[in-house]
Amino acid sequence: MNYDHAAIARAYAGKWSKIIDDDGCYDKDGNLFTPDADKVATARTELDALAENQEYYMLRRRAYPAWQDQLAYIYDNGVDKWKTDIVDPVKAKYPKPE
Repeated sequence: MNYDHAAIARAYAGKWSKIIDDDGCYDKDGNLFTPDADKVATARTELDALAENQEYYMLRRRAYPAWQDQLAYIYDNGVDKWKTDIVDPVKAKYPKPE
């Protein structure tokens, strides 16, 4: 059996020591345990949501100019113009996931 290592690690944070495909999951004391499918599914859903948020974050991060350029823009044009010209277009292009 192949396990969803990341989801099991999240579902049993601090309670597992190793996960071995075709062998099993072991707790901190070395005892074999069977992961609860619902708990693992919930953890997988959380991890998928985090991945989606991470993707949006990276897209936004790459879309913004370097912080030095943004600071110069603020100095030259003011915060309101910076928000309108730089921040708002990026936020519109890459909206925060719900």
